[in-house]
Amino acid sequence: MSRRRIVAAGLLLAGTLAAQPAVAAGPIRFEAEGEGELITITASADMQVDPRTVWTVISDYDNLAEFIPHMRSSRVIRRDGDQVLVEQTGEFGFLFFRQPVEVRLSVAESPPRRIVAHAVGGNLQSLEGRYAIESLPGGEVRLSYSGRLVPGFQVPHFVSRMAVRSTMARQFQALVQEIVRRDLSARGEAR
Repeated sequence: MSRRRIVAAGLLLAGTLAAQPAVAAGPIRFEAEGEGELITITASADMQVDPRTVWTVISDYDNLAEFIPHMRSSRVIRRDGDQVLVEQTGEFGFLFFRQPVEVRLSVAESPPRRIVAHAVGGNLQSLEGRYAIESLPGGEVRLSYSGRLVPGFQVPHFVSRMAVRSTMARQFQALVQEIVRRDLSARGEAR
């Protein structure tokens, strides 16, 4: 290929990329630590998206299983204002280890900034989690998650920690991808 064609192809590609809407997610920060059976998780991502889209996705309980890996079902059982009872099934997995998970969550919503949930049933010993949405300078939005759980699986702690860490990291990444996808779609429809 001649140098002129390479430059022309590069300019065409650059023009195509420049024409895309400015919707992006920065690097995802994810940490999981364990002490005994307790696993503590923190995750966050900064995105150039509408904060309303973030809220819409994280509170879309009935459709989470459509885009969250290792989640088989998620449904609202009862809603009373900002108090929601959600039932979810799925699994934690790492390499050849798979652990089915069933959880019933009592969710307290504080639209459009925070969701706090804790397990009130299921096969986890305990689970508490919190999502927070924060507007940043420059138009970015930060989605943060912090959670604590005790799986109570009948396997060595390091195996359950690896399964939870692996699954939760993929799930948070999928959540961010869905936020960006929906925001991009909404921006396309707004044109």
